[in-house]
Amino acid sequence: MDTQQVSAPPRAPSAGVVHINIRLTDGYTIISNRLSQHRGLSLLAIGLGTHIQSLPEGWRVGIKALAAIFPESEARIAAALRELEQHGFLRRTRERVGGGKLATRTESYNHPEAAARGRMRERVAAPVPEAVPAPEPEPVRVPEPEPEPVRVPEPEPEPEPEPEPEPVRVSVPEPDPVPAPVPVPGPRLVPTPAAPRKPRLPLPAPQQPTEALYAAAADLLAGLPRTAPLFLLSEEDARGLVPGVAAWLERGARPDAVRAAITDDPPVPLRHPAKLLRHRLAALLPPPLPAAVPVVPLQNCDDCDRAFRSSVPGCCRECRDARAYADEPCLIGA
Repeated sequence: MDTQQVSAPPRAPSAGVVHINIRLTDGYTIISNRLSQHRGLSLLAIGLGTHIQSLPEGWRVGIKALAAIFPESEARIAAALRELEQHGFLRRTRERVGGGKLATRTESYNHPEAAARGRMRERVAAPVPEAVPAPEPEPVRVPEPEPEPVRVPEPEPEPEPEPEPEPVRVSVPEPDPVPAPVPVPGPRLVPTPAAPRKPRLPLPAPQQPTEALYAAAADLLAGLPRTAPLFLLSEEDARGLVPGVAAWLERGARPDAVRAAITDDPPVPLRHPAKLLRHRLAALLPPPLPAAVPVVPLQNCDDCDRAFRSSVPGCCRECRDARAYADEPCLIGA
């Protein structure tokens, strides 16, 4: 008697992710692994592309509309949209609508390579007008000559009819072969020219620089990677930014406030941390501290010993007036 084989249930892996899937009947979207497992996109771009593919037709996916829904800033959302455009998952074009206005048309692709091949086939399969051959001329017919009148009673042999000329054939030149259409690259998404850029703000500097102020600024820049690892500066970049940080410290800004203001919410990816710090130090510079009002010290009057405010010791106003009246000559007789 044979032994019955018993199949054991598969064991779950000891490490890694374990999928607990439930069959979905509504409220789901099919997303290609070309997007969800793309190695060249950031996680923010993959999540944003998944969100856009799950939206219905006609839904607004502008930068401001997405920033109103998600906690990311407009700069990070704009960077993620540019990533999706570079890898073909998104295509944005500017179209003219009624009233002379411009609107942005956004196209989302779940298979960029197949969509690109389809656009190429459409360009190649464009109808080419065929050359119409010229009609052949009709053959030229020569009328037969009439027989001459008989002069003698004897009949003369009838003249043989002249052979008909062959029809004239006009050779029509063959049309030149039509070259295959050259694929035209897609439109390059270049923003419309706007107002001229503002001039670059100069890096601020302290009004009264001191060695202690510059040392505190250098320590702040050197310690940025402890709280913001993206802002790892070279020695040359840190030396160039020291005057800007010293200007903030001179105006009463605390080091932790300066650190938060110049490193908070950086763009993704951050390519030039020194340039970003330079721009924020110049654009977000706090106003200078108000000038301190000088305090006039208290003095004791030499005559009445009462206190009054004056920069020099002496008599108060009442005692000075009394002395002035006492020195005047008397005009009334005794």
